[in-house]
Amino acid sequence: MFRIGIGYDIHRLLRRRKLILGGVQIPFAKGLLGHSDGDVLLHAICDALLGAAGEKDIGEHFPDSSIEFKDISSSELLKKVALILKKSKFVISNIDAIVIAEKPKLSRYKKAMERRVAQNLKLPTSRVNVKATTAEGMGEIGRGKAISAYAIALIKDENI
Repeated sequence: MFRIGIGYDIHRLLRRRKLILGGVQIPFAKGLLGHSDGDVLLHAICDALLGAAGEKDIGEHFPDSSIEFKDISSSELLKKVALILKKSKFVISNIDAIVIAEKPKLSRYKKAMERRVAQNLKLPTSRVNVKATTAEGMGEIGRGKAISAYAIALIKDENI
């Protein structure tokens, strides 16, 4: 039996923070505000996987009220989500994600993000797809004040 989940995240951009997307550090004057490293792409993927598995969301598994997760790499959170799925005997079929950012332009980083996500989940890179678009100058994202991401994950329940 296949199960599908969707994830979304958005964070504000601030100076004096590293910009990490998909586990990849991207040269930029601003980074994402968050309790962890603020990686909206990995957070969206985590929520998509957790949702597909019928689990509670990323905030419940890794609360921002916990010092344990302060400044943690979101790659580590994704690995923890992979373990949750493995214990429940779920296998990841594929992940499709999109990052919405006015700047920086992300096209040259997409393949690196796909590789990093696949590494963290121990998947072939062919099962991870990352796209990027802009907000066409509209809203907080369009004004360069935030970056968001959506992700969809398809998993197979090996229990059935």
